[in-house]
Amino acid sequence: MVFKRLLGSLGVGGPTVDTILDPGPFLPGGSLSGRIRLRGGGSDFDIEQITIELVARVEAEHEDGESEGAVAFERFTVGGGFRLAEDEPRDLPFSVPLPWETPVTELYGQDLGIVLGVRTELSVAGAKDKGDLDPLTVRPLPAQEAILEALGQLGFGFRSADLELGRVGGTGQQLPFYQEIELSPAPRYADAVNEIELTFLAHAGGMDVVLEADKRGGAFSGGHDAVTRSTVRHEGVEHQDWNAQVDGWVQQLVEHRESFVAHSSYGHGDPYSPGPGVGTAVAAGAAGLAVGVVGGLVAAEVVDEVGDFFEGDEEEDDANEDGTDED
Repeated sequence: MVFKRLLGSLGVGGPTVDTILDPGPFLPGGSLSGRIRLRGGGSDFDIEQITIELVARVEAEHEDGESEGAVAFERFTVGGGFRLAEDEPRDLPFSVPLPWETPVTELYGQDLGIVLGVRTELSVAGAKDKGDLDPLTVRPLPAQEAILEALGQLGFGFRSADLELGRVGGTGQQLPFYQEIELSPAPRYADAVNEIELTFLAHAGGMDVVLEADKRGGAFSGGHDAVTRSTVRHEGVEHQDWNAQVDGWVQQLVEHRESFVAHSSYGHGDPYSPGPGVGTAVAAGAAGLAVGVVGGLVAAEVVDEVGDFFEGDEEEDDANEDGTDED
């Protein structure tokens, strides 16, 4: 999808910009590449700066409930410092690194409902325009896919995925939000666990895997959350027995209930620290995470969600501009 935008801050006759991403999906920690296609306006313009901005739709919980909105989580200067002649066409290739913690938007080719975008901003003659906004698709790293595959083979099912504003305590988290993948329990754990939430926090040396279980309460005790954190490396994914490793993590969640209660009683709070904020979750009724992991996702609904995000963002930009957009 490519949006062609007239530089509204300069009015009719300003340059136009298209951002065309290379075919995705892209990988966390990998390169995001494409080209920026400029077309000169009705006169010469000095292009001071061209910026690429990564944007995500994020949600947060607070005292008044939940709120949602767009959060910019990375920004790159990819060009500028030249004169664009009247009606001159110019293509500028770019390649920028995606953060390791970039959320996963699809699994086995199926959309998870996570909305990411790439925005291009032009600075021309002291004025700035947010330019076009294009959807960004990101697939899992090999270790992430192996863990999700193992969960599916163990009988866990996909429920939803969202982005939460805040931090996961005790980790080296870099972005202002984290991704949660909510899973229904495998049959063998259904009596002990309501659901499991999975968070990946990747970095150059490996990845933190955070599992949180919303545990069922017994006859004489209430339910509570338990958390485990594990670290895996990017290398040697194909040599790991992921089913055994992941099942061991889940058993830790279920079996260490009493130690978690004692730990909490000494004043250790929830490792998830939400901030003020913004987002959305897309519910799904998938039967499993392996082959057909998100078979329960209704593709049309996901497309509508993505479309609403980008259209709403464009409308907000238009409200602040006097120019006219071109499709």
